[in-house]
Amino acid sequence: MKKLYMAISLSTLLLTMACRETKKSQTEASNPTDSTTVVAPPAPDWARNATIYEVNPRQFSAAGTFKAIELQLPRLKELGVDIVWMMPIYPISQKNKKGTLGSPYAVADYKAVNSEYGSLADFKSLVKRAHALGLRVILDWVPNHTGWDHVWVKEHPDWYTLIKGKMTTPVDPKTGKATDWTDVVDLNYDNPDMRKGMIDAMQYWIKECDIDGYRCDVAGFVPDDFWAQLRPELDKIKTVFMLAEWEDDPEQFKNCFNMNYGWAMFAMMKNIAQGKLPASSLDTLRASNQKRFPAWYYQMLFTQNHDENTNNGTLAESFGPSADAFIVLSSTLEGMPLVYNGMESNLNKRLAFFEKDPISWGTYAKSDFFKTLLTLKHRNRALWNGTSGGMAEKIVTDHDETIYAFSRQHENDRVTVLINLSGKPQTFRLSGQGYEGVYTEVFSRQPMELKQDMSLTLKPWDYKVLTN
Repeated sequence: MKKLYMAISLSTLLLTMACRETKKSQTEASNPTDSTTVVAPPAPDWARNATIYEVNPRQFSAAGTFKAIELQLPRLKELGVDIVWMMPIYPISQKNKKGTLGSPYAVADYKAVNSEYGSLADFKSLVKRAHALGLRVILDWVPNHTGWDHVWVKEHPDWYTLIKGKMTTPVDPKTGKATDWTDVVDLNYDNPDMRKGMIDAMQYWIKECDIDGYRCDVAGFVPDDFWAQLRPELDKIKTVFMLAEWEDDPEQFKNCFNMNYGWAMFAMMKNIAQGKLPASSLDTLRASNQKRFPAWYYQMLFTQNHDENTNNGTLAESFGPSADAFIVLSSTLEGMPLVYNGMESNLNKRLAFFEKDPISWGTYAKSDFFKTLLTLKHRNRALWNGTSGGMAEKIVTDHDETIYAFSRQHENDRVTVLINLSGKPQTFRLSGQGYEGVYTEVFSRQPMELKQDMSLTLKPWDYKVLTN
């Protein structure tokens, strides 16, 4: 589903954070909770140090099939991918469709596959091959709405939201007004039978195909009590991994989801890349998130995804020469890094959303870059997800407006990262302590020693990723 994104100015961002914290404080004052008494949703063991890769089946190959994706799974495994997130694989609604082929988020049947991608047997083969390689597969799920000719429209018209007796496009729960998503129709979560039907459909793919979880579209449009109702029903089959395409509801971390979208971090990074915010703004955002979310939270961090690529620009358009620096940042801060399909081959175009527009793979020129970062995350426990990893401890420098430096440690594993988040060379001095030692720089594979009060120089958008 299209994610509306607006560049955030420094004043707007800080005001938003302040308002959120005020609202949170007021809520906690009237409804005090002890986060230590809240139990995190179940999580599969393999998620502790997992990375994630997004696949658009329509554009992933010229063939646009499950079989073509299956052929590339060994390459993704070698790249360092753990979770293969498949964009919607279901039949696409034809009524009110957009473009020639329609949106994969306008689902016509929750329990079928789009025949353009292949058969159900083909998809099962893909999942089986992924599991044999040690990969996991999660499906993109669209729980808030369906296409206008979804099978439920005829079979269960009472499962849909009615306004003046007529079905409607999705309604924004914050405003109570209909959106402009004209190719889909809103589901009514006040209907208990609809909820049962949704849970049954989501259980189907786990039982039938042995998938490993879901990425849930516009998760904030669906009531929290449904997520709380859903999660134990899925875990009865197997412990799943759940990703929410949402950020504004901390309760989702308590009732269902293992990870959510780092939309604010993406906006922050983009603004820093464009010179609108200083590097030190990252500290404000990280501190805000640590207060808003429970202790076990972590987010999916990204510089590209299908919404951003199609609607707002390629990696080069959004980040320019800073792209690699921000990929390094999003791969080493707390959170799970996302690789959007094609990034390992320097994807340089906005992929069409409603038409056929396959990726030109070329020579996979960035594979070694991503493999270095993803392998480091697997091996160094400091970079593991949530409470399995270490918190990023800021290293103060005399150039904090342009240099972002931090160290993460878990038990005896440590990673220290130094990044120049500016388009000019920077010579800076480290201060404080706790980061000193002899490391290996992961890209050059050369030894490097850090000492208290030492000075270093980084070229524009340059970085050092150091592991012990």
